[in-house]
Amino acid sequence: MKTGKFITFEGCDGCGKSTQLRLLSEFLKESGVPHIFTREPGGGKISESIREILLNGKNTEMTDECEALLYAAARAQHLREIVEPALQAGKLVICDRYVDSSLAYQAYARGLGVEFVEKINAFALERYLPDLTVFIDLSPQDAFKRKNGADENDRLEQAGMAFHQKVYEGYQAIATEYPERVKRVDGKKTPQGIFEEVVKLLKEKQCL
Repeated sequence: MKTGKFITFEGCDGCGKSTQLRLLSEFLKESGVPHIFTREPGGGKISESIREILLNGKNTEMTDECEALLYAAARAQHLREIVEPALQAGKLVICDRYVDSSLAYQAYARGLGVEFVEKINAFALERYLPDLTVFIDLSPQDAFKRKNGADENDRLEQAGMAFHQKVYEGYQAIATEYPERVKRVDGKKTPQGIFEEVVKLLKEKQCL
């Protein structure tokens, strides 16, 4: 049973998550808060290996179902290996993407459906639901403009604007359905403005 707090960050590619995670890392170190930062897919040796397969721009023949199942497999390994021990130690766990990414990208954008994605992620949903999910709300048009286009080596970023628009709509639907857990932060604000909102949310959830 978890004793620490589990915080996840979500949003379209290029929304500014990396910047916020860096700012938060500096803040938590200065504040002396016991914590770890991790990411999905990834976080550990096996999950990072799965990440390489998933994001490799050359793996264009990967089916949508295979993609969804690989994400779920990487997540199960990551939770057992990285997240669970940290939570049991009472640490604050900050994760760059989690199961909401699977819902937005595979259930909504790939069209696999919420039921299918929730079923293969039951291990995560039943045991490790985040205490807070920060959704940096920025459209894919604005996000890719900010990052000067899609990464040619990232298979998902190369999926096209229509796909990423569906991802964004998926996130909007998730945020509307779970307003107590998923908190929107305006991605058009300055990095500092976003960070101040993030800290406020963490304090409201008694994570700081």
